[in-house]
Amino acid sequence: MDRQTEIALIKEIIGLADQNSAFLDDTIAHSPIARYASPERFERERAMIFRRKPVIAAQSSELDGARAFLTKEFLGLPVLLTRDDAGKVHAFLNVCRHRGARLERNATGCKRVFTCPYHAWSWTNEGDLRGVPHEAQGFPDLPRAERGLRRLPAAEAHGFIWIIANPDAADMPDIDTWLAGLGDDLNWIGLADHRIAALEEIDIAANWKLLMEGGMEAYHFRVAHKHTIGPYFPDNLLTYTMFGPHMRAILPRISMPDLRAVPEDQWQIRRDANMVITLMTNTQLLVQQDHVMWFHFEPVSEALTHMRMATLVPRSAPETDEMQAHWDKNQKITVTALMEDFELGEEIQTGFASRGNPSHLFGRFEGALNRFNLTVEEMIAH
Repeated sequence: MDRQTEIALIKEIIGLADQNSAFLDDTIAHSPIARYASPERFERERAMIFRRKPVIAAQSSELDGARAFLTKEFLGLPVLLTRDDAGKVHAFLNVCRHRGARLERNATGCKRVFTCPYHAWSWTNEGDLRGVPHEAQGFPDLPRAERGLRRLPAAEAHGFIWIIANPDAADMPDIDTWLAGLGDDLNWIGLADHRIAALEEIDIAANWKLLMEGGMEAYHFRVAHKHTIGPYFPDNLLTYTMFGPHMRAILPRISMPDLRAVPEDQWQIRRDANMVITLMTNTQLLVQQDHVMWFHFEPVSEALTHMRMATLVPRSAPETDEMQAHWDKNQKITVTALMEDFELGEEIQTGFASRGNPSHLFGRFEGALNRFNLTVEEMIAH
């Protein structure tokens, strides 16, 4: 984000506060409940979005150092992420190419060679077949090059490891091209130089889109978060900008309108506002004063989402007990507020079966929700 954009965003918020107005789209919109409750719809989203588009699989610090590896179940696939001796990231299906056993059973570690626990076939951390016991007798003329690990397109950018969760996919597109200009903001934040300071994981019985929508409007803050974070933010004030399929929302704190009495050269958006950056397909970033909250959505079914919630901090930050207590406190505050949203999301998901509403109604100040859903519609249509 350049300085001109930062000033313009702050002026936009101050102008809306002066007018006592929310940030308004032209019309209200409707969102059919089938978007959130249909198993057939979910399978189409998984096939057309999560198996075709770049998705974030991990944060770079989870694969820290040469020969590091990480395994996980991701979008229904067993995934093995590795970092080779040169520091390059690779992604594979965590499946032996002999008889299909789980190649690596540990969640994390450091290895140059992975050996199958079934028949001891082995592969390097670059995916090349290394060893086959009794190869000469049992597998004469084995085409080794054809028995490398099944590769997933992968790239490392802006502090994250991106994959396409499909071994038959073409090469990974350029990530900055995919981000449609939003990469400049991620550079401005310095995400490539962040690490995980705190991490929690939880399963939420709600559709992934319901959960992402909670970070795209401020209409609910004074009600749903009245005992936690609500008092620190103006009522129903949030602006948003689209970057291709991605979104940057500005959520001002109650202090931001007071900047009208402060010289512009002293304005800092991170001091007086949170930014909520939605990276399609499965990440939201809550950019705060001295850290970034990373919300990682892993859809399991139309009514179940695995959530990873992490505090990302600059690698330069001191790793002291005092600082860790600070990060842990902020993690707790944010997760406490999120759980209020998640409880509502689970109630909404349960309510779909009642057919109480044929659709959700988005007001003019909830336009970001409509834009998000239209983006999803466009993705599953092609």
